[in-house]
Amino acid sequence: MEDQRDRDTGRAHWGFLAFFTGLAGYHVAVLVFTAATADRFAEIDITDPPVLGPLLLLVFLPNVLLGLGPVVVSWVKGDGPGRDFGLLPTLRDLKVGVAAGGVALLAAWLLGALLLRLNPDGSGSLDHIEALSGGRTVWLAAAALFVFIGAPLTEEVLTRGALWQALAHYKIPRIAILALTALVFAFLHEESWRMISLFAQGLAIGAARMITGRVASSVVAHATNNLLPAVYLYTG
Repeated sequence: MEDQRDRDTGRAHWGFLAFFTGLAGYHVAVLVFTAATADRFAEIDITDPPVLGPLLLLVFLPNVLLGLGPVVVSWVKGDGPGRDFGLLPTLRDLKVGVAAGGVALLAAWLLGALLLRLNPDGSGSLDHIEALSGGRTVWLAAAALFVFIGAPLTEEVLTRGALWQALAHYKIPRIAILALTALVFAFLHEESWRMISLFAQGLAIGAARMITGRVASSVVAHATNNLLPAVYLYTG
């Protein structure tokens, strides 16, 4: 069976196209969503927000496009996302992914606590999502499920899939690829106050990809890292 790392250097000449297609789709969706909702949500009081229900899921549409771009390019230019990225997890992917995800969680906890001490006003947007959902509804459950499974899948296909393979195709050292993809991962979240924490988490998640040569392991690591935030989102 062909090792995924061999495929990285031999068949990923379309990796940058896949990466920038996903990134472009994300930013176009953000622009369209912002333009369509700016007037409607400009006067929202977050202390007493309206209940958006199913519309809440539109918040995650740009993130979906992050992964959709690479998947489409893989179908057109490659052998399909399953073979090109190694998305079907093996037992080894699960073991390595859970271990790497645990390290990412530990890094997030330690660095997050430190960063919150330095910047007490820094916080995520999960509380706002919970408020706009109207409590523990099916829509909030769907949002939490996306945080746990959806976001790891789309973000990993983009960074540790398309971008990683594009860099590997041009013989960039694996340690440099690990650092570069972790940096892109941190910037994708657009949360400047916790960039250091996100970078450390990206290194831990990317380590799973580097060890196994498969994106499935980094998806598992990312999902493990996102488990607590997903639970927190739903339970408040």
